[in-house]
Amino acid sequence: MELKKIIRKSAFAIALTVPLLFTSCDKDDDPAVTNTITDVVVANANFSTLEAAVIKANLQATLSGTGPFTVFAPDDAAFTASGITSAVLNTLTPAQVSNILLYHTLGAKVTAADVPAGPNAKVTTASGDSVFVTKNASGVYINGIKVNTADVGADNGVIHVIGRVLTPPAGNIVETAVAGGLDSLVKAVTRATTAPGGDPTLAATLGSAILTVFAPTNAAFTQLLGALSLTDINQIPVGTLLAVLRYHVVGGRAFSSDLANGNLAMLAGGNTTINLTNGAGGGPTVTGNGNAGNRSNITGTNIVCRNGVVHLIDRVLLP
Repeated sequence: MELKKIIRKSAFAIALTVPLLFTSCDKDDDPAVTNTITDVVVANANFSTLEAAVIKANLQATLSGTGPFTVFAPDDAAFTASGITSAVLNTLTPAQVSNILLYHTLGAKVTAADVPAGPNAKVTTASGDSVFVTKNASGVYINGIKVNTADVGADNGVIHVIGRVLTPPAGNIVETAVAGGLDSLVKAVTRATTAPGGDPTLAATLGSAILTVFAPTNAAFTQLLGALSLTDINQIPVGTLLAVLRYHVVGGRAFSSDLANGNLAMLAGGNTTINLTNGAGGGPTVTGNGNAGNRSNITGTNIVCRNGVVHLIDRVLLP
């Protein structure tokens, strides 16, 4: 699921509670303010895309305000890695860009030392959505994205530099799958929910319970059908399909920062095997007990949904 596709298909809504002044990002406009968050962004050559986003969203005055604020700031490399080029940024409305930036902003000063150790503390952002912060032996993470440089000081708060752009949730897990073009997964869930012998609660559970889903891509389902000498998901016995789908679900939110080498217990029973480095390009993999050692690359991570998180995989997991 490409980040820009999620952005375009999300319905962004924003209610700013601070007045926005249409001013320049030039810190000389207000000589009394010397090192606000806006000033830090302008002064850092690695924040050129972020600076352009701040200007387009008309947030330069807000981020020069009293605060205090905490901004999880993607640098230029993070925007590129997330698929948000200058051309993509130009296609977004000021309200859309504002909502993205406020999703990176907290209305309080939170240093790295303030982040609690342990699993995913829920924090409300300036956009009204929630993010999840974690501190462990590897560092500080937000929505599974590592903080590369922490505690960059500003007069009105603090900046943490992160390696990816955070994407506000597009909906629940099912809605995110629909919006992200995971047509085969949606078809499989629909069949396993509505067909005789299926589980009529499956889709509702995926749309409401707090879960993590390893979501096979359309190509992954095509590969499975070929291996089974079938041509359509509807040809898979409903009981088999239901068991397979349940084997892709983990209880709670498990961001990439929560995954570790070894067994991962699936919600419906049984384990998969996680390896963080043996995949394509040294990336992470997950392998089902029934996959005969054929591992699935985790090709996309930390897609935040209203009720959990989705990771994309390139092979269907078999119990």
